[in-house]
Amino acid sequence: MGRSRMLLAFLAIYLVWGSTYYAIRVAVESIPPLAMMGARCLAAGLVLYAWSRRTAPAPERSAWRAAFIAGGLLFLGSHGTLAWAEQRVASGEAALLSATDPLWLTLLDWRWGSGRMPGARGRIGLGIGFAGVALLFAPELGKGTAGLAIANASIVFAAIAWAAGSIYGRGTALPQDVRQSTALQLLAGSVWLAAASTVGGEWRGFSAADVTLESAGALLYLIVFGSVITFTAYIWLLRVTTASRVGTHAYVNPIVAVALGAALGGERVTSWTLLSALTIVAGVILVLVDQSRTAPVDKTIVGEAPLKRRPTYA
Repeated sequence: MGRSRMLLAFLAIYLVWGSTYYAIRVAVESIPPLAMMGARCLAAGLVLYAWSRRTAPAPERSAWRAAFIAGGLLFLGSHGTLAWAEQRVASGEAALLSATDPLWLTLLDWRWGSGRMPGARGRIGLGIGFAGVALLFAPELGKGTAGLAIANASIVFAAIAWAAGSIYGRGTALPQDVRQSTALQLLAGSVWLAAASTVGGEWRGFSAADVTLESAGALLYLIVFGSVITFTAYIWLLRVTTASRVGTHAYVNPIVAVALGAALGGERVTSWTLLSALTIVAGVILVLVDQSRTAPVDKTIVGEAPLKRRPTYA
């Protein structure tokens, strides 16, 4: 039974998180991107907060302050930007660029976090991973498609924002209960996203009647499967296995996303995209291997210790 549960949990973080990139693309076809992500964060945050309050005390004011900073980076700077960019970028390419999260986490953690310099494998992995990003950018720059290049650059910015929010959140006054900590950041992120959506004029001319059944279904999928169920699986895995093993989803997700984008969304997969994918994934693998060889085993338990590594899901 235990082995079956672990297999199902790994399948969730591999397949479901990989599928969320295509779901985002479908959701933003008729729902404004910032409003869509705000609704996702609000719904998932309320569910996780209610769950956490069964065992955890009410959060202090300092926890909310920290959550608004971290949530702004994670869910406005990262998820909101990703949703905006996926109006212009294929979901497979978006997943590939988002797969650079471990690279940025390693780089930013070295400069402003733990201060530990990456080992030889890590430095090589960083170089290979960023070379893969350059390969993905090259065709657009060569064709002079500036709009697509800007959208791609926005996804890279989103990955950096996620890494910065993750590193910031480690040393703040966020609750020790992982569910409550995540819930506060999701709820704070929903406030940021709602404000940005309003300032950006997303509500002008928008009508709920314009939302297609496909987009509504994609949003529901993102809330239930992408956030609540799969994040729960992620938390459980951190309790029963090492963080480095759980982190392997970072190089499986883009493969799933590219395959789904091609099969369901008719996205064209070129040999150049495949080369970029292999290069980025190779870099991420080297970085994660370097981390697993040099970092202590993370035995985070819900309600007992802060989460050392934030999830990188879309």
